[in-house]
Amino acid sequence: MKKLLLITLAIILIPFSTYAAEKSLWVTATGESYQGETETPKEVIQRAKRDAQNKAIEQATGVFLKSHTLVHNSQVADDLIYAAVRGKISEMIILNSEWDKQDRNLYRIRIKALVEPLYPEKGKGLLAKLNLSKTKLTEGEEVKVHYETSSDCYVYLFSVAADGSVTLLFPNSQDQENKVAGGKVYEFPAAQSNIRLKAMFLPNFRGKTADEKIKLIATKNKENLLPLGFKEGMFQAYDANSTGLISELVKRLNTIEPSEWAEATAEYIIRRIP
Repeated sequence: MKKLLLITLAIILIPFSTYAAEKSLWVTATGESYQGETETPKEVIQRAKRDAQNKAIEQATGVFLKSHTLVHNSQVADDLIYAAVRGKISEMIILNSEWDKQDRNLYRIRIKALVEPLYPEKGKGLLAKLNLSKTKLTEGEEVKVHYETSSDCYVYLFSVAADGSVTLLFPNSQDQENKVAGGKVYEFPAAQSNIRLKAMFLPNFRGKTADEKIKLIATKNKENLLPLGFKEGMFQAYDANSTGLISELVKRLNTIEPSEWAEATAEYIIRRIP
């Protein structure tokens, strides 16, 4: 008899939070460029300017991400959505610029830039759909996750608990191949799998109903999103005291072009047995 792996799906009671850093941000940054033998001073100056602009955007993006990242453990789920934040410079002031006095081939420029946060447009690039076999569940009922992507990609499924822990449902120790074909509907757990998903309340939860979410992240290319690997017979879980792991996941997603990855969310209600 096959041993059934029971995944207790977690309960999320906190609604989507309002994020703080929706407004543009002023930052200062310094750019440098070294003049080669065949380069003109103009080329060096332009390269130093681009270096300063890139550093300003990187600095501002870090602030945008930090404002979205784990102010409270219950915000972990939403953090995965806002990972695609980017920035663009809408205004720039040159504070100072000069050739280095010690090394005349080194040019340095310091700028003050107003960086505006940008988020990926809906409907562009990779698309993902996610739904559940049931949206209203009684405690103990099994549920299936169905998903589909617009093109070939790699899929990750997450469950987020009320205590802030995040569990990677797929890939897992039994099924580590997460490449899927575009336009094909997949089911988790698969029909031949001995894994079962059951809607269960957390032990200390006393309410009669709870809303729950499953999140999907899809990337066009194989990405090292989860460097910690798998433990045999266990699903990789990021507990509430290890929120830095989620931050690293978000940072990794932020390095991927918004058109190269997608996310989707499915919700359902769990009710206690009368």
